[in-house]
Amino acid sequence: MKLKKAISRGVIRKALKPIPIIGTGAVVLLALGTIRRKGFFRGSADVMLDIIPVVGFAKGVVEAFAGDVIPDKRT
Repeated sequence: MKLKKAISRGVIRKALKPIPIIGTGAVVLLALGTIRRKGFFRGSADVMLDIIPVVGFAKGVVEAFAGDVIPDKRT
């Protein structure tokens, strides 16, 4: 649980996502939280993009500089 909380923090999560095998594991662990935070369709799309190795790497690099590609749902 402590590892999940540590990974879910923004900086660590964004640093791990671009790494192929570790990033995929982090995305799978955090998928439910992402879907809750972004909504079902946006969250599912975000998780699917992150799981694909080359696309997830490119998305991670863009998000490191520009912020989230798929924004959180409005509250």
